[in-house]
Amino acid sequence: MEINYFQNHVVTITYDEELRLGSAVWKGFLSSEEFRGAISTCVQMMEEYKILRWLGDNRKMRVIRQADQEWFIENILPRLQHSTLRRNAVLVSEDFFNKTAVEQIYKRAEGLSDLVTKDFNNKVLAMGWLKQPF
Repeated sequence: MEINYFQNHVVTITYDEELRLGSAVWKGFLSSEEFRGAISTCVQMMEEYKILRWLGDNRKMRVIRQADQEWFIENILPRLQHSTLRRNAVLVSEDFFNKTAVEQIYKRAEGLSDLVTKDFNNKVLAMGWLKQPF
């Protein structure tokens, strides 16, 4: 059962305890404060509930500032590397600049932990992949 963890005008963050699945549905352009606060909330939830699977729905998310990309790499990637997270499905943004920014972040993370990230254009396929046994 999906439970709402946090919601505001730019993101809805949920988790499913049975699947140990977290999810963030992003909307529009986020200020640095909004982006960093929302990402920090996501990681807090991952750590609190020992999340194994993550679905990032970036379809409606817009560009991420370069400074926020660097902040993510420096502050969030190390926490993800030491987390329980093993699978990350990304529903790719319709915004070219967001898609490029997210790709750059995940390229920097490749091989740093057991986390596997895969892009999808279809939520049903993403969920099917996330639910597969490890």
